[in-house]
Amino acid sequence: MTYQASQSKFLRAPSAVLAEQTRPSLPAARRAFCLLTLGMTMMAALTVAAFIAEWTVWAILAMALVVPSLLWISGGAATALTGLLHPAVAAPAPPHGWQPGGQTAVLVLLCREEPQAVARRLMELSRQIRQAGLGSFTKLIVLSDTFGTKAILEEEAALGPLIESGLIRYRRRLDNGGRKPGNIAEWFDREGQSYAQMLVLDADSRVSGTRIARMIWRIESQPALGLLQAGMALAPARSRFGQVQRTASRLLGPPFAAGLASWAADTANYWGHNALIRTAAFASAAHLPRLSGPAPFGGDILSHDFVEAAVIRRAGWTVEFDPDPAGSAEDGPQQLAEFHRRNRRWCQGNLQHIRLIGWRGLHPLSRLHIASGIFSFLAAPVWLALVVLMGSGLVMLESGLPFILILAVLIVPKLCGAWRLAGPRSTAWRRRVTLRAFGGELALSSLLAPIVMLHHSAAVLSVLSGRDCGWKGPERAGIALPQGVPESLAGLALVALVITLNPSAAVWIVPVAGPMIAAPLLIRWMDAVRPEISLPRHQG
Repeated sequence: MTYQASQSKFLRAPSAVLAEQTRPSLPAARRAFCLLTLGMTMMAALTVAAFIAEWTVWAILAMALVVPSLLWISGGAATALTGLLHPAVAAPAPPHGWQPGGQTAVLVLLCREEPQAVARRLMELSRQIRQAGLGSFTKLIVLSDTFGTKAILEEEAALGPLIESGLIRYRRRLDNGGRKPGNIAEWFDREGQSYAQMLVLDADSRVSGTRIARMIWRIESQPALGLLQAGMALAPARSRFGQVQRTASRLLGPPFAAGLASWAADTANYWGHNALIRTAAFASAAHLPRLSGPAPFGGDILSHDFVEAAVIRRAGWTVEFDPDPAGSAEDGPQQLAEFHRRNRRWCQGNLQHIRLIGWRGLHPLSRLHIASGIFSFLAAPVWLALVVLMGSGLVMLESGLPFILILAVLIVPKLCGAWRLAGPRSTAWRRRVTLRAFGGELALSSLLAPIVMLHHSAAVLSVLSGRDCGWKGPERAGIALPQGVPESLAGLALVALVITLNPSAAVWIVPVAGPMIAAPLLIRWMDAVRPEISLPRHQG
């Protein structure tokens, strides 16, 4: 089924709702984002071009790869800077005595999760909902796609007491067609229209009752609002790798999220969970078409969230992002292998969007979100190709200034985060803690970057070769080298290439090849359990 064939079935927002929308010509934050992105891109691209020693076919190819890469990293830097220039306005709290005007379904999606942990989170979520005074206005509904006799029995045993006490409603599908969006669509067709809105949560999502109340109040106060995505923090980590992610999120996240919310305005994105969706708006996106052809580019739409947001926006509803992470969190991967497996699934889903970005009627910003998701994985093989071109001597630069400028653009979001926490009005203790966290995160993320680049590149090549990653199935059998060895071999091959063809580049290739070669030790160290290190909270 193609999008064009199903286009007439998508519902549009009522004309009364459309009339209430304000449509400024171009928000100030969006102008700032565009100018900053283009300015940094042009400055860096012109610097690279100015120092190319000889314009050959390889140099032209390198510039063709450099420009979109610079546009992408400049967009990230511009978003963080925009967040400092146009900080997010705190969402108003519901007035005293307010009660929701309709029912909200809190949907928790499961598929072969650790059942006891899920049961504990559901118990806490139910308590939070009652404590916020939402008990009579919400239904906590668990939608399971768990398969396998043992996994099913364990899940039902863990959730049994919650079901019997009436704290949750539980439904497990026998047919898992359509994956997660198919699970939600089946529920939506059956009873979704009886609810005013639905809050979508994954098994590892956390959300407080207070945050749920604020989201319901906001969506009820804005008749044109179809989807409200909440900002998210990362839950406390158990491993060094998990702590690096959490530190990065707490350091970089707030200015980046504020900037994204500011320039995206009424055309934000959806991340698949921790989002409140008006059911009247979701009707336009509940049944996405199945793409023609086999996986990985055909079949079910894997990264459905970006597409659902685009379709809801296309139907005339607004899609907004509240960047505040208070009362909204999720778990992050604790081991690098888990991180790579998750990214492999995301890579397949995002590259599948190459077929969808040209769908008729999408808002330009919706296309931008989709394009950014696609390039978030294509960036890795692009950077790897540039490393090979320059390391081998096929492309020569007469100065290190282009590299310094590109690195400067890359660390702008980190600097924005550090400034937010340790600006002029902060205490000396606060500055010391922030700078220590900044330095540690910068060092560790720099060590991890070449390893992540390799895995993203391998994921892209796997998808382009036609390999389907499946969906939470058993691990596929095959030849498996010890952990870190493939990365180490790739690093040694890169060093051998440079020493053979362009020995003068041996020094600058060390920051890239060094972490690859050290991967067996680095991965083991990063996966180890360690205590949490706290960053100071931002005030004001």
